Amino acid sequence: MTEQSKPFTGITVVIADDSQTIRQTVATLLGAMGCRVVCADNGFDVLAKIVDEQPQLIFLDINMPRLDGYQACVLAKQNRAYREIPVVLLSAQNGVFDRARGRVVQADDYLVKPFSRDELIDRKSTRL
Repeated sequence: MTEQSKPFTGITVVIADDSQTIRQTVATLLGAMGCRVVCADNGFDVLAKIVDEQPQLIFLDINMPRLDGYQACVLAKQNRAYREIPVVLLSAQNGVFDRARGRVVQADDYLVKPFSRDELIDRKSTRL
């Protein structure tokens, strides 16, 4: 794959999910598009990654140990330095309440698992 066929070279994305399979899938798909992908497996770890990596996009699973995705999103959005970074919540739950809670915590989008490659790339493309 040439650099021209990797339209997102230089973009850093943080993915936080307690599922290693989800983390690896996202890293593989976005890495093939040229993104540098940084993985975290819990909410506290993702906050450290955001500070260290200064990503252009964050994917957060809503159900993580220690600090869930909703809480991590609130903390990121409350920080002036990080509030403009788009956050996409990931969840197996597709209820109205879950989506509404995502809006309350100022998430920029919501992606239901399992998601397709095209859905993932669409979310990334529209948020960058």
